[in-house]
Amino acid sequence: MSQPLASMTGYARAAGAVPGAAFACEVKSVNGRGLDIRLRLAPGFDALESDIRQLIGKMVSRGSLTFNLSVERDGAGGDLLVNRQALATVLAAIDELSGTIPAAPPTLDGILGLKGVLEQRDRPMSADAEEALAAAILDGASQALVDLILARRQEGGQIAVVLLDRLDEIETLVQRAEAHPARGRDTILAKLRQQVADIAADITIPEDRLAQEALLLATKADIREELDRLTAHIASARQLVNGGGAVGRRLDFLAQEFNREANTLCSKSNAVELTAIGLDLKAAIDQLREQVQNIE
Repeated sequence: MSQPLASMTGYARAAGAVPGAAFACEVKSVNGRGLDIRLRLAPGFDALESDIRQLIGKMVSRGSLTFNLSVERDGAGGDLLVNRQALATVLAAIDELSGTIPAAPPTLDGILGLKGVLEQRDRPMSADAEEALAAAILDGASQALVDLILARRQEGGQIAVVLLDRLDEIETLVQRAEAHPARGRDTILAKLRQQVADIAADITIPEDRLAQEALLLATKADIREELDRLTAHIASARQLVNGGGAVGRRLDFLAQEFNREANTLCSKSNAVELTAIGLDLKAAIDQLREQVQNIE
């Protein structure tokens, strides 16, 4: 069963708790050429980096993804400790300045109230509790990634509608170019006769020579190959969009090929109207490619 088309943009969050601690996993992704993973883990949880990266690699194939893990441990049962090094630094500064700056003697509560002198330290959790917390965090990370994928697919479905509309527009323009009378040999011959008449009315060119020149011009202006390729690209692009999955790179390649054929069509054009169709084609293809950049 094929997967839905997915965007590379999305956001999700999952939270949980175990006795002694609560956590939150936050993940967001934006467009990227490949899969770029950035982890911001709470202090003390670096050991989970490898497992989280593996989870992301299994579930996401493309995008610039940021994963944040925050953990709050329960304050109950923690110890209030004096940071001896910070206290020594404060006392040394008091001794150094006591004779130079007139001031009342510092009080004990004033010293202890200085930032860094007293530290709240949580009592370490048991090994079993730490293991349970790590397992819960990985479950939360997995849930956040599932929700992220759902968000990306929801947006991907909306982009798919836009892509199919652009492909319909491109197909209509290709059909207009296909049916344009300027592509016909008779039209080119009539145009050549008029050009000769405008240059010199008294010069007579044999009909067979005019026919040869018209054939040569028609060959140079032939856009049959470009129209066939555009038609094939339209079919391929529709198949990729409807098939879903991680097709962003292939759609981007097709968009480049679309643009190449449209450029060639414009360069071969022998009529203002046909050139206008080619320019409209290029505009529709640019809009197609802009949306393709968002696809996984």
